[in-house]
Amino acid sequence: MRKFPKPVVVTSKCFEFDACRYNGAMIPNNFVQKLEPFVKFVPICPEVEIGLGIPRDIIRVIEKNGEKFLLQPATGKELSKQMYKFAESFLNSLDLVDGFILKSRSPSCGIKDAKVFRDAHNLVPIGKGPGLFAEKVLEKYPGVAIEDEGRLRNDNIRKHFLTKLFTLARFRNVKKKNTARSLADFQSDNNFIFMSYNQREMKALGRIAANENKLPIEDVISEYEQHLHHALSSIPRRSSHINTLMYGIGYFSKKLTSKEKAYFLDLLESYRSAKIPLSAVLSVIESWIIKYDVEYLARQTFFEPYPRELTDIPDSGKADSVRSLTSSQKL
Repeated sequence: MRKFPKPVVVTSKCFEFDACRYNGAMIPNNFVQKLEPFVKFVPICPEVEIGLGIPRDIIRVIEKNGEKFLLQPATGKELSKQMYKFAESFLNSLDLVDGFILKSRSPSCGIKDAKVFRDAHNLVPIGKGPGLFAEKVLEKYPGVAIEDEGRLRNDNIRKHFLTKLFTLARFRNVKKKNTARSLADFQSDNNFIFMSYNQREMKALGRIAANENKLPIEDVISEYEQHLHHALSSIPRRSSHINTLMYGIGYFSKKLTSKEKAYFLDLLESYRSAKIPLSAVLSVIESWIIKYDVEYLARQTFFEPYPRELTDIPDSGKADSVRSLTSSQKL
C-alpha cells in the first residue's frame, strides 16, 4: 500500500466549513468532503476577513483605466486596499501550501471568471478575470495546484489537480531532506508521470537531478522545482499516456503471450478512442507488475498518483464530456 503525504490546501471557507457566503449560506461540496481525510485544509473567507458581515451586500470588481477596484455598490465602500493587504498578509503567513480550491465567479476568490464591470452600478460586465484575492494567489503561487470548484467537476481537470497536488506534496519531503539521494529517488519514482506530462521536461528534470556539475544541493533542488512546476502545468494528452503505457509494457513484453499482447493493444485502442478510461488500462498493467514482480514499475507513482479513495468521486454528468476541454486528446 502506497503511503501519501498530506498536502496543504487553502480553500474557500464557504465549502463545507462555514456559512459565510454573501447570502449567509454554506456550499455543500462532495469533492471537499472526499478530500478532507487526505489533506490539511486551511479554510479562509477573504471577504469576512476584511470586515464584511454575514450576510452582506454584494461586492463587484471594477476596472478603470486598466486598474482594478473592489467596490460595494450599496454602501459605496472601496475595498481594494483592504483586500490586497489581507491577501498579502495571509499568503505571506503560510508556511507550506501545495494547492488552492477557491470559489468560482467570486469577486474575491474567482480564479479567472469573476465578472468585471465598468462601474459599480452598470449591471453589464465588460469581461472576466481573477478576483482580487485570487489575483495575489496566482502571483505568489503560480506553480502550485490551483482550481475552483466549478472546474473540478470535470473528471480530467480533477485528476490533473490531484496528481499535481500529491506530487508537489511528495516533493516537499525532498526539500525537507535536502539530499541528492532523496531527489534521485523522487525523480526515479515519478519518471512515468513526467513522461506522460512533458517528455522534454522529464529529460530536463533527470539532467538536473543527476547534478553532473556538482552544484550545491540547495541550488539543484531550487532549479528542479522550477522545472517540476512547468512539467505539471498542463493536462497531459491521451497520446502521451499511450506512449507511457507502451514504454511500461516493454518491461515484461517478452513474458506476455501473444493473446495478452493483443488484448492490451485492443485496450489501448479503446482508450485512444475514449471508449474506456485510463484506469481500465492501468489495472491490467498493474496486475502484470505484481505477477512478474517488476519493482521499478511498482514504485512508479504514475499507477497511483493519489489515494485510490479519491477516484470514485461522482461527477455532475458533464465532467467526462471531454468536449469542454477538447479532451479527445486529454487524459
